[in-house]
Order: sequence, then structure tokens, then C-alpha cells
Amino acid sequence: MSIPSFARLLLASRIGRFLTAHPGLHLELAIRDQIGDLLAEGFDAAVRFGEPEPSSLIARRLLQVRVVTCASPAYLAEHGRPGVPRDLAKGHECLLFRDPTTGAPFPWNFIAAKDHHRTGHGPLDRERLADSSRSLPGRLRRRANLRAGLCPHLASGQLVNLFPDWPDELFPLYAYYPSRHFLPGKVRALLDFLTASINAEAGGT
Repeated sequence: MSIPSFARLLLASRIGRFLTAHPGLHLELAIRDQIGDLLAEGFDAAVRFGEPEPSSLIARRLLQVRVVTCASPAYLAEHGRPGVPRDLAKGHECLLFRDPTTGAPFPWNFIAAKDHHRTGHGPLDRERLADSSRSLPGRLRRRANLRAGLCPHLASGQLVNLFPDWPDELFPLYAYYPSRHFLPGKVRALLDFLTASINAEAGGT
């Protein structure tokens, strides 16, 4: 999930409810690829998907959500439906997201019980890189299974879950803050609120 998608699906729909519950708080939200220097820039905390990089910041895992590989019915009508993840290498157009740290594409991991397969790098002329899931709509893509953003499209048939038998890849959401010994009550309140509300809607773990 790209940074703008995370902000739109997970934060935008919840910030209003949080501020209504805490009318005395003021919230400033910055959306960007890198965490940056929280202390120097005056931020209390950062929230982002993915495993944490080495840092002096404290990283607290808030939850994990399942990752779904999906495609539109129109794409499948044109290209056929892959039966297993290994079929993606047979000419399918995979939308890969760039790692903002390295510039390289994130690989696709498929996990089912004890079986594991890593793919996503199809033929070079078929491979597509993007920074936003909206930039290339006609490709196979991977999305965090967040009910607010993905499940309605699956339920309506706009998107098809390609590999329901490979459901065990989890995508972690972490909060970062400067000090283990002092976490302001307002930050704790926001993190607890996000954890509870996203878990309730996304089936996080």
C-alpha cells in the first residue's frame, strides 16, 4: 500500500472521529515517504506500514493486516486467471511498488501454511513500477485487506481475489516515537484509537 493510499483509507476516515472524542487536541498530519527527524521537525510520532529500518526511534507494532492479490474482471478476461502464484511469471502484468528507501520494487510474497513463494518480477516488458496504486489501474496489484478500502470492491465484483488459498502474508503497521520512557498521553490516545478502529474494520492481528 502506498503512503497516499494509507493516509486516505486508514487515517482520513478516522481522524474526525478521534478529534470529536478528544475536542481539546490539535492534530497536524504530514504525509511523506520518509519518517525524517521527528524531534527536529516537532512531530510526536510517525505511523507507517512495513518492517522497521534500523533507527534510534522506538518502533511499536500496532497490528498486522492480510495482503490480497487482486485483478479486475476485465483484466482476467483479457489475460486469463493465474491458478497459483507461480503463474504470474507467465506474461502477467504486475504492478510493483517502489521501496522509497532503496528505489527498488517490493517483492511479492505468497504464504500458505508451510508453503512460501516469492514472485512479482515478471518479464521486464510486462513489469510496471509505480508510487501509487491509482497510477496503473489495469494491472495485477496487491493490497492490504482493509475493509474500508478493499472489501467493498471484492464484494461488488469490481476486483477478484486471485489466491484465496494463499492467505497468510501479513503486512505490519508500526508507530514510531522518540522515547521509550516518555510517551505523551495524546500520542498514546491516538495510537490506541487507530489500533482499535483498524483492528475492528480490517481484521488485524
